[in-house]
Amino acid sequence: MYRSLVTLLGVLTLTSLAIAAPAPWYRYQSLATGRFICSQVDPGPHYMKFSGPWTNAGCRP
Repeated sequence: MYRSLVTLLGVLTLTSLAIAAPAPWYRYQSLATGRFICSQVDPGPHYMKFSGPWTNAGCRP
């Protein structure tokens, strides 16, 4: 019983890793200064999404 549970958990973990993908990058512009940043997460209400999604941290093709 214990061995089959551990095996099932291992298979489920490996399956979830196989379908995982990196998060996309977006270029955001500051509403206060006009500067641009490249981020995978929304930096907050003082930024607007400018372009994306990108596949790299430089927000370039």
